[in-house]
Amino acid sequence: MRPKHSADHAAEDVPDEALLARYGAGEALAARLLARRLLPRVLAVATRMLGGDRAEAEDVAQEAMLRLWRIAPDWRPGEARVSTWLYRVVVNLCTDRLRRARSAPLDAVPEPADDAPGPLAGLAEADRLAALDAGLAALPDRQRQAVVLRHIEGLSNPEIADIMGLSVEAVESLTARGKRALAAELAGQREALGYEEG
Repeated sequence: MRPKHSADHAAEDVPDEALLARYGAGEALAARLLARRLLPRVLAVATRMLGGDRAEAEDVAQEAMLRLWRIAPDWRPGEARVSTWLYRVVVNLCTDRLRRARSAPLDAVPEPADDAPGPLAGLAEADRLAALDAGLAALPDRQRQAVVLRHIEGLSNPEIADIMGLSVEAVESLTARGKRALAAELAGQREALGYEEG
């Protein structure tokens, strides 16, 4: 693990909006700090939205960050949080990719990469994550977005409403329906995944 530079440490308490403004004014260090802070979350959201496809998620995360860097000089503080804006971009990019994938001929879809750990190493956890990813992938897009943002990313309903361009009530409805559908999708798999029934 690299030791933190004093500038890195001093910027930990700087809000995202301030870092983006500093990058927009030409400070490259601000971009590095903001990317270190936001990129892991963006990548996690994209991975979940895309059914666990890490390569596609990395492409989405990179494109979202590039869009953030492009708008940095024109960012108007107070209009939106940087993270909210970035999540909205990620959700839209993932939705576009999922639509394109659905319309692509089956033989044009690449085989998924095998990122499996070595034998026996984390098999139960890998199976659980695969089941969750498959369950999430089976949900309608808007339900999957709401469930991922609420229950995996831990965002509030008002934040999700802003990201998805919906009312808080619509987000609550999508989240509730998505949770029920996900539970139904995963029903009967508890024992196979190493959880006791009951």
